[in-house]
Amino acid sequence: MFELTMPKMGESVAEATITQWLKKEGESIALDESVLTIATDKVDSDIPSPVAGVLVKCLFQENDVIQVGQVIAHIQTEGDAPSAPAAVEAEAPAATPILKAPENPTAETAASAISISAEAVKASTGAIPRESEGRFFSPLVRSIAEAEGVSEAELLSISGSGHEGRVTKSDLLAYIAQRAKAPAAKTIAETPTSAAPAPSASAKAPASSGHGFTAPKPTIFPGDELVEMDRMRSLISDHMVMSKHVSPHVTSFVEADVTNIVLWRNKVKGSYEKRENDKLTFTPIFMEAVVKAIKDFPNINVSIDGKTIVKHKPINLGMATALPSGNLIVPVIKNADRFSLSGLAKAVNELADKARTNQLAPDDIQGGTYTVTNVGTFGNVMGTPIINQPQVAILALGAIRKIPAVLETPSGDVIAIRHKMFLSHSYDHRAVDGALGGMFVRRVADYLEQWDLNREI
Repeated sequence: MFELTMPKMGESVAEATITQWLKKEGESIALDESVLTIATDKVDSDIPSPVAGVLVKCLFQENDVIQVGQVIAHIQTEGDAPSAPAAVEAEAPAATPILKAPENPTAETAASAISISAEAVKASTGAIPRESEGRFFSPLVRSIAEAEGVSEAELLSISGSGHEGRVTKSDLLAYIAQRAKAPAAKTIAETPTSAAPAPSASAKAPASSGHGFTAPKPTIFPGDELVEMDRMRSLISDHMVMSKHVSPHVTSFVEADVTNIVLWRNKVKGSYEKRENDKLTFTPIFMEAVVKAIKDFPNINVSIDGKTIVKHKPINLGMATALPSGNLIVPVIKNADRFSLSGLAKAVNELADKARTNQLAPDDIQGGTYTVTNVGTFGNVMGTPIINQPQVAILALGAIRKIPAVLETPSGDVIAIRHKMFLSHSYDHRAVDGALGGMFVRRVADYLEQWDLNREI
């Protein structure tokens, strides 16, 4: 009997949600045929079977959350004993959905919560969601919170010291210890009194940001349509709010003359496409300039972890890509400094195609250290992009326009038609000051303006 397990889906991905079983119990499965579809916090993926056989037992249901390495199904392969399905049935009761609530949750002390078992983690209830207001809470944190009576609102108020500001076990236990010392009247989750009856279950509370303010409710006019955000749009919304909350954004602008690049690309794109059977866009050219500038200013290629600045050795460039649905995703070119211009062109086209056809693997969108977004695609001349946390900077490329410009010549100034564009550089003022942020984007523009018209590709 083969045990199909939840594979590792890229760095920092610890769990996923089953969105659909593509095979039913009793159905045959071919080698490498997809068995189910899962969704992480960033991308949807199919899980193929590494063996051929018959699906005899699904250990989880759709919408259950599964951990990396966890057994999710049993597949009977050729040569298995006929009694194998019965053995599977005996094992099935042990496979409990991770988010199923325990029947009698009891409060324990903070000291006992430290030694919470793996079984207790699996029994984490649905009272506290794993994602709320852009914050992620691990099964262990949720289990401790529920055992200690810590509400979702209290969890949102805790400043996390983990990756991307996540609340760790230590953060939660420290909060619980501090809460025990505080007067009962000052705790966030107070018991309703007779003077203030609890609202009915049907009463809908106003949307809270989790950051000390409540979002205003819009006025609904006759004929208005209410459309629920899809999963990806909801994740983008939470991530953007989180980024603006944790990171003080500053944006610097530079105008670059890219006439040489436009002329050069017009000259070589036809022969390049015939030779490589691939298109040569402006994006890899801009990416190459960004890589060179990062090498000149490595303190742009960093992340922030609490009060620690993490200086990244690899240069992993994220490229924000618009999807047909209107949503946005950021695939990553790993070790972009190791690519030639032709290699960057192939990487850009491949990731863009995979994004538009929903073929991105989880690892394709992990590990970015700096992001580039092209607002010029939509005819915008400039923008103020939001940083892709936990990075500290993002560059927006504006539309290339033909405009009159003053040129200095040996015989005097002249007005000529030039191809120009704006570069908008947003950066985190916690780690990047105006001098560094401004010099970096100026250096990118310098590399673009100094383009060699005779360069070969």
